[in-house]
Amino acid sequence: MYAFTYDRPSSIEEVTKLVKSGGQVLAGGQTLLASMKQRLTQPEKLVDLSQISSLKGIKKEGNNIVIGAMVRHQDVENNEEVKKHIPALAALASGIGDRQVRAMGTLGGSVANNDPAACYPSAVLALGATIHTQQRTIAADKFFVGMYSTALEPGELITAISFPIPRRAAYAKFKQAASRFALVGVFVADTGSQVHVAVTGAGNGVFRHAGLEAALNKNFNPQALEDVSIDASNINGDLHASADYRAHLIKVQTQRAVQQAMG
Repeated sequence: MYAFTYDRPSSIEEVTKLVKSGGQVLAGGQTLLASMKQRLTQPEKLVDLSQISSLKGIKKEGNNIVIGAMVRHQDVENNEEVKKHIPALAALASGIGDRQVRAMGTLGGSVANNDPAACYPSAVLALGATIHTQQRTIAADKFFVGMYSTALEPGELITAISFPIPRRAAYAKFKQAASRFALVGVFVADTGSQVHVAVTGAGNGVFRHAGLEAALNKNFNPQALEDVSIDASNINGDLHASADYRAHLIKVQTQRAVQQAMG
């Protein structure tokens, strides 16, 4: 490691000042610390968010489950409100990384980082969540811009995310064995008025699939997807899986998610 300063502010206002002076925000550290060890990033100032109580907590507000940005994956997994109202989100959190990652990683850190194979972005997009920052609110379909890129402005921090409670939902993930990231993950959400299908792990970022959504809006059943074509030309291919294989997995994982959601 190399020399850097370390601050643990107790308020969002302090964080904003430190970030404006060049500080790098540290949430759970599951990506940032590994990047620092590999010298992929070398911040001179770390600003630890772990002492800011306003960024923690899970609560039900109207028809939404609101989760603070610094809530750990294991707390999403085990929270009774989440398990009762959006069990698919609790199940998603239970499959992230390993126990150590779930004990340290945070919702806000994952969503802000927007790894193209991360699990949470698919839930945010499929459920039509709202991202809250210290400056504004951002709709899910406006938030994810591209690989490791979001609509957040410099110095803007996620404070919480509001997840609308769906009629039914499920997440199906085909894991990359070594990293446990999604080789392909699909979150299906039936809001009661429409069905959303969000895919992670297969492109340069999370995306919704119009063809799968159209089929499920007509008939919410795995068999309704048999004739849906998944175009592999815009799907990632790498040493872990070809584009054609990932395209195949998108349909299979969607069918599995629908079957789970149907109970």
